[in-house]
Amino acid sequence: MFGLSMSSLLAPSIRAVTNLTKHTNVVNFKRTLFLARLPLFKRQEGRLIRWRRSSSTAAEAASEDDSFLKWFLLLIPATTFGLGSWQVKRRQWKLQLIKELRDLTTAEPIPLPLDPHELNNLEYRRVRVRGSYDHSKELYVLPRSPVDPEKEAREAGRLSSSGETGANVITPFYCTDFGITILVNRGYVSKQKIKPETRMKGQVEGEVEVVGVVRLTETRKPFVPNNDVARNCWHYRDVEAMASVTGAEPIFIDADFESTIAGGPIGGQTRVTLRNEHMQYIMTWYGLCAATSYMWYAKFIKKIRL
Repeated sequence: MFGLSMSSLLAPSIRAVTNLTKHTNVVNFKRTLFLARLPLFKRQEGRLIRWRRSSSTAAEAASEDDSFLKWFLLLIPATTFGLGSWQVKRRQWKLQLIKELRDLTTAEPIPLPLDPHELNNLEYRRVRVRGSYDHSKELYVLPRSPVDPEKEAREAGRLSSSGETGANVITPFYCTDFGITILVNRGYVSKQKIKPETRMKGQVEGEVEVVGVVRLTETRKPFVPNNDVARNCWHYRDVEAMASVTGAEPIFIDADFESTIAGGPIGGQTRVTLRNEHMQYIMTWYGLCAATSYMWYAKFIKKIRL
């Protein structure tokens, strides 16, 4: 009886000691893993002291980071240099294109071809026609500013405009050589001269010879209003619609400056609108290349703190 009661009394104590031993082993095991993963501390004489990481290890890690950053940032001057070189090529191409257009608008005129497919390949080509105007069916493209033909030839590719505005007068022209009617942009008139009765001296009658530049249908640009056919207000060159209204063939030429009649519209209103701003882009990209190259050199070669 006594032995049984002693066993009953000691049982809780034995279980407690057993549990404590188990938990102690777990704590020791976890502590061992913790110290193995984080060698920031070490045990010395029963105390934990701070473990200093090797300076060589830290230096190697920093060196790897700097090496990656160094070569990654070198992409910036390399990319800007490539973009600048690309703009040099683009500028050469644009200058050549402008020269070709200028040569076309100043070349010797050829007889007007009637083949539509041939005409589509002759935009800006000078042609010669003979016939008479039908002033009763004039069309007006407005607002327009006057083009100085000589200035346009010198500064082709630059977008510029004077403060004066008016309209271009489009007149059906009966070609006696071919027996067809085409459309001729006779040129520019000021706002005060849009109505035909204000420029009767320039309403030439009879047969005349006209030299002009072939033009094709113009695509309406954003924010440009639609043509108002009912009010005879045209905002862009729609050759097919103009031909339908006047009963002419869809053939359109800009009369040159020499075709100007005293008191009438001023010819030579062909505007070669090709943007040529590549020099600005070249300076921008090469400037960025030079600046970022110096910063890269100062940071990673000379080790200057930026």
